[in-house]
Amino acid sequence: MTIIDLLEKNSENYGDEICLVEVNPEVTEVRRVTWKEYELTEPNPSSYYRREISWHVFNEKANRFANLLISRGIKKGDKVAILLMNCLEWLPIYFGILKTGALAVPLNFRYAPDEIEYCVNLADVDILVFGPEFIGRVEEIADRIILKRLLFYVGENCPTFAEDYNSLASNCSSKSPEAELTETDYAAIYFSSGTTGFPKAILHTHQSLLHSCQVEQNHHGQTREDVFLCIPPLYHTGAKMHWFGSLLSGSKAVLLKGTKPRYILDAVSREKCTIVWLLVPWAQDILEAIESGKVNLADYELEQWRLMHIGAQPVPPSLIRSWKKYFAHHAYDTNYGLSESIGPGCVHLGVENIHKVGAIGIAGYGWETKIVTEGRIEVTKGEVGELAVKGPGVMVEYYKDKQATEEVLADGWLYTGDMAMEDEDGFIFLVDRKKDVIISGGENIYPVQIEDFLRRHEAIHDVAVIGIPDKRLGETTAAIIELKSEQACTEAEIAAFCQQLPRYKRPHRIIFDRIPRNPTGKIEKPKLREKYCGSRLVEAQIKG
Repeated sequence: MTIIDLLEKNSENYGDEICLVEVNPEVTEVRRVTWKEYELTEPNPSSYYRREISWHVFNEKANRFANLLISRGIKKGDKVAILLMNCLEWLPIYFGILKTGALAVPLNFRYAPDEIEYCVNLADVDILVFGPEFIGRVEEIADRIILKRLLFYVGENCPTFAEDYNSLASNCSSKSPEAELTETDYAAIYFSSGTTGFPKAILHTHQSLLHSCQVEQNHHGQTREDVFLCIPPLYHTGAKMHWFGSLLSGSKAVLLKGTKPRYILDAVSREKCTIVWLLVPWAQDILEAIESGKVNLADYELEQWRLMHIGAQPVPPSLIRSWKKYFAHHAYDTNYGLSESIGPGCVHLGVENIHKVGAIGIAGYGWETKIVTEGRIEVTKGEVGELAVKGPGVMVEYYKDKQATEEVLADGWLYTGDMAMEDEDGFIFLVDRKKDVIISGGENIYPVQIEDFLRRHEAIHDVAVIGIPDKRLGETTAAIIELKSEQACTEAEIAAFCQQLPRYKRPHRIIFDRIPRNPTGKIEKPKLREKYCGSRLVEAQIKG
């Protein structure tokens, strides 16, 4: 069995039921939809753009694209890249690729032209599928990549250097191709977040994808009555693997474009969403909007919303305590994972363990965990070491990078590079990324611990702690702080607040600035280091 079988089962059993909805609150004009299978509804044309498809149409769209690819010579083992913003076409294209036996290669929508070129070369991509937002970027490199690859364009007004996906696919057969696939066949290449340079290509099998479906449903209990609100980008394993719970249960999902608090609450209300996966900044924004009066929860129908879960980064316990004040009936879970472990779920808190908020949790469904020293010897409980995970979702390899693969894979274990500790109850707490640990005067300082503390301050919206070179200590800590809107705070106030910390953990410098985060919510600390390390700082030096 492969993940394709789940789609075809849903098409057969629930064919006329809506499976995907696309909502874009930022579209203010009515667009004409030329695909007869799509239904366009505009309850409020000035603020609510909406499209939807059924399971049967989803499967037919996947089949048509698969047959188009086959007509162009795509075969088992070839690679097809997707460069699209979240849209109704994204997932049918993804499954169309899988149905041919080819590998799907999702690309980050923030990639610059040189990064797109680098990734399609590294992954040996045969066809690139792209949308209107990327015309300029693709055109810049088209003459260098088009000699070896076909370019399919998804949208209106197809550029001259590409072929029109819409017209070509609509004329292809809607019958499923006859590719023979097993769980051990290669299915996809995902890319690491690339926050430390050009990304690595991560190779996964169909078994990995199928296991992620089972993990997600096991953790969050999706039924056919659930409606999942998907906001993060589908190119990333996190969003797609959470959606896989909807695929396994045959339930509806809503793709929301936009992350403003009122957009999220409005989508939950209108679409009757029951499960929402948020990133920390979005949850913080919702709380701030509630507390400032910018949104009124009484304006929305939210009673059916049963689960809020967060992943992609450490979650401040203070955030969840504040969340439960306004959403006391919500179950809560946090999920830990990497693209190398097919996204979220290799470690999760569990909705029954909210008393352990702050931990990333315990080994997920079908997963094993351990925490080890530099020599990969297991530590005792309470000691900090590197987290390693093992299970059916571990990647095959970094594609075409044997050395990098050998550095993180051994005997089926994936060494994550995350520093963690396990408490007496067996719950794992993430301490920091191995490369982000600050060594100051011989002391190991874990920025996440300081960040969690600082987020308790009522004026702080977001924070990142980095190491800054110091002649005497090697490194000192700097806290970059983003204040809540309409909040004022001084360096002296932050310094006084930090007196509760042990002396060696207190930030030596305070910097008020915006916190850069990538599309999956991770703080882009390399950007902060580039901005502040080695440059002359004008911030106050905290004494004592």
